[in-house]
Amino acid sequence: MEDMGFVLFSLAYVFFLSKIAFPSSSTSIESPIFGEKNRILGIYVSVAALIGLFLPIIYIFHGIIKGDKQGIKAAAPHVFLLASQVFMEGLTFSGRFSIPIRVFVPVFYNTKRIFTIVDWMRAEIGKVDVEDSGSDMRLHVGRALAVANMAFWCFNLFGFLLPVYLPKAFKRYYGGFKVKE
Repeated sequence: MEDMGFVLFSLAYVFFLSKIAFPSSSTSIESPIFGEKNRILGIYVSVAALIGLFLPIIYIFHGIIKGDKQGIKAAAPHVFLLASQVFMEGLTFSGRFSIPIRVFVPVFYNTKRIFTIVDWMRAEIGKVDVEDSGSDMRLHVGRALAVANMAFWCFNLFGFLLPVYLPKAFKRYYGGFKVKE
């Protein structure tokens, strides 16, 4: 329920910010900050989808089969928020929103997801002698997946979004000129 509230709040807040703080100055769709054919960014997004979405979904489905209710409960909020982020990013890239709004969505969701991943890690590490946690292999996979997500998404926020993507977006928005890659 809390995560659904977060998604609804973020939807309303994005529209509020787009009208008040960062209105779009152009009627045409602005080009992405890093270009549409940036190969490194494409690989990075593919790794993010694998680590953050596909492997956790497989983990959840495997948990349904094996009866790991705790693993499902711990991993599901992260997957839900990442899927919601993908939806929101698709919405903001529609052309009606300015570049700072496009940056806001991944920063906002990434920050929230880090807290859900911390909860996921606690749940996985706390599953020592719990009967409904599946096999030892599942226990280790769950822990490794939670740690991998924590490492990747912390790097994404603190190593890419805040120090690289955000400044380039603001430079373009406030400078009125294209930023070289």
